[in-house]
Amino acid sequence: MEIRSNRCSGRLRLVFAAVLTAAMFVTCAANAAGDAARGETLYQGCQDCHSIEKNDVGPMHKGVVGRTAGTVPGYNYSAALRNAKIVWTEANLDKWLTNPQGFIPGTKMFYQVNNPQDRADIIAFLKERAR
Repeated sequence: MEIRSNRCSGRLRLVFAAVLTAAMFVTCAANAAGDAARGETLYQGCQDCHSIEKNDVGPMHKGVVGRTAGTVPGYNYSAALRNAKIVWTEANLDKWLTNPQGFIPGTKMFYQVNNPQDRADIIAFLKERAR
């Protein structure tokens, strides 16, 4: 009986530790403060397709935070993005940068930013400097 009790107790500790670790990870990612200066540096990788001031392969980013998706004049959006009816909030931009195809299936964008801090920094840059 004692051995079984110790085995269950050990499992409970492992489960508890795993839950705490996951909760800490989610909390840290959700509360990551963005560094706009670092985001500007990271944004250079976005410039293969995007610009702040003009449409390119992708739409311009000037005023992106707070804008309704698919509404930049002169850019040929996918039907999926034109019809998405979402506003580019910080939370939606984070989802988009995490997995554009998963967030809005059928969109043209394929590039993902896997690191939560990198996403937070890029979003802070767009929020602060792309007004």
